[in-house]
Amino acid sequence: MAKKIKAKRRARTAEQPERGGVQSVKVAAKILKALAFAGGALPLKDLAVATGLARAKVHRYLTSLRNADLVSQHLDTGQYQIGPASVAIGLVGLRRISPVAEVCAALPALRDLINQTVTVAVWSEAGPVVVAMQESDHWITMNIRIGSRLPILTTAIGRTFLAHLPDAVVRPLVASERKGAQARGITIPSNEELDALTNEIRLRRLSRAPSALFPGVDAIAAPVFDYRNDLVAVMCVVARSEDHITGWDGSAVRALTDVAAQLSARLGYAEGEGLQPVCGGEVTAVKPAKTASVAEHRRAASSQKREEHK
Repeated sequence: MAKKIKAKRRARTAEQPERGGVQSVKVAAKILKALAFAGGALPLKDLAVATGLARAKVHRYLTSLRNADLVSQHLDTGQYQIGPASVAIGLVGLRRISPVAEVCAALPALRDLINQTVTVAVWSEAGPVVVAMQESDHWITMNIRIGSRLPILTTAIGRTFLAHLPDAVVRPLVASERKGAQARGITIPSNEELDALTNEIRLRRLSRAPSALFPGVDAIAAPVFDYRNDLVAVMCVVARSEDHITGWDGSAVRALTDVAAQLSARLGYAEGEGLQPVCGGEVTAVKPAKTASVAEHRRAASSQKREEHK
């Protein structure tokens, strides 16, 4: 009898609300997120390490998750993986998301974070087209507006599309721009130079273009991918050259790459090991880390300002 009472108490404790939520649901979600972050499959011991929970506790939760088809177990390897119910739930969520709307909605927060003009462009039959823009407090001269079509060979946004879209898609525009540049006597990168540029863009997930369209105005762009690993949009920060924020180690780089990574993750994009820029312009392979949220960036910036005023 005493054992039954203790078991009931443990069950009630597991279901007790914690700050407006149910603790057992939070633990189950933590396990599912760990599986997703690892690429969808992990052995029990690695799941315990990833979640910071005791192995026996993780096993109990996995049993319940398996019964609900939220998790399955591979017969040969014994690894636990995302189950069919989780896949179905995820697909419903993805179908309800508009990728371009999600990217455009993130622009105001990015603009406020770095106080620089930011834009979003998508691909069209005519090339990259600006579909959203948030301007900063800084006075800047540029004749770019929503609906503007951008060159593919010379702009940060254009080169990002060039680096990530299939060659068959971009080849006609590349040929057209080369022909137009030759007629006007404008020098543009050679095929070899473009190959080097696009390789670097794919490695860094960033594209820089100092004074590409307007003297004294620099741009740095980052791609946003979806669950099919397709490029859905390109985000760009535009700033005066004198501000010195669009270099590889500039202040705009971390904010832009973090926001683009957050959006890609929200759209279902997942990757194994990635490559990211580090100070000094070097590129090194790193395992994907949890990206800081925009709110965290704001808190850090606010804390830095307070320190400066002391």
